[in-house]
Amino acid sequence: MGQPRDVHPAVEDPRAEHARYWRFPGLPGTELLTARFVTTSFVRHTHPTYTIGVITDGIEEYSHPGGRARVGPGGLAVVGPGEVHTGHAGVPEGWGYRVFYPSPEVVEGIAGELGIRGTPAFTESGIHAPEVARILVNAHLAADHGDPLTASSLTRQGLGLLLRTHGRGTSAEPTAHSARPEVERARRVLAARLLDPPTLEELAAEVGIGPFALTRAFRSVHGLPPHAYVNQLRVDRARALLRSGHPPGDVAVRVGFADQPHLTRHFKLHLGVPPGAYQRALLTS
Repeated sequence: MGQPRDVHPAVEDPRAEHARYWRFPGLPGTELLTARFVTTSFVRHTHPTYTIGVITDGIEEYSHPGGRARVGPGGLAVVGPGEVHTGHAGVPEGWGYRVFYPSPEVVEGIAGELGIRGTPAFTESGIHAPEVARILVNAHLAADHGDPLTASSLTRQGLGLLLRTHGRGTSAEPTAHSARPEVERARRVLAARLLDPPTLEELAAEVGIGPFALTRAFRSVHGLPPHAYVNQLRVDRARALLRSGHPPGDVAVRVGFADQPHLTRHFKLHLGVPPGAYQRALLTS
């Protein structure tokens, strides 16, 4: 694997905003992020992967399904796949962090070796685990320096320790039996119609429930109202297309955004970087 490439040119001010995504050399199914954010604020969004960030300086604040967290240097910000969360600076100087985005299969594999059954989850989101943080930072640095053996070994060691100390097993779909069937039907309609989504009234009529009740039930299950869920799906599909080399302008049309600026605005609200920079970094790593 090649060396990761900066999304932005090098800057003299270490406190300036910057972000760099790249693919993890040595652990398939994982992306990495090194970033400093000051004014960037993330809307409510999800990731299909786990999000495990080690705060290196400053403070990040964010909401998550269990409430709100405020994490400083040496702490871990941990969010599971599909868990709705936000993110913003907790102090004027912002925060810096190193983030792992391992796929569910990667984390499940490590958990399975530890005897954790079901889909791995964590007992809390803002986690104080200095030894885990130290190991994962060293893993991140090893990946940054192009040492896949050290990076993959330390990542598995750190994730294993995190799962042993703060992990638990869960069922694969904890809401499957309690969710209203209309919500699942609505989700399928939205996923199939990203290019021409129905109005809320049309969607409610199609699944047989009132608009207000649908919005409330949908948010209860997915953490987002229908319109925000559509934008989340569009960004997720855009990421996959960008990783495959499709031009951002083409991607915008393929996933249902009006144009490339529309894609860029939502992409930055979810990931903190524009789609072109995200693509360049991943395709050259």
